[in-house]
Amino acid sequence: MTPKPSPGQLAVAEWRKSRHSAANNECVEIADLGPWVAIRDSKDRRRPALTVKAGSFTGLIAALKSARFTA
Repeated sequence: MTPKPSPGQLAVAEWRKSRHSAANNECVEIADLGPWVAIRDSKDRRRPALTVKAGSFTGLIAALKSARFTA
């Protein structure tokens, strides 16, 4: 199993947010780290990032797009 990304790897990761995000920075950013995806709050980038396996992240996005989750 590939180890989770280190804090150093997260610090130099290429972070991006959706092109649908508003300019007010109230969104999340992600970094593709190969077998891992890191997720962080764009309002407070100093807080720890959440890291998940890439397959789990892909499954979450597919579920969100299919509207399986409701408000």
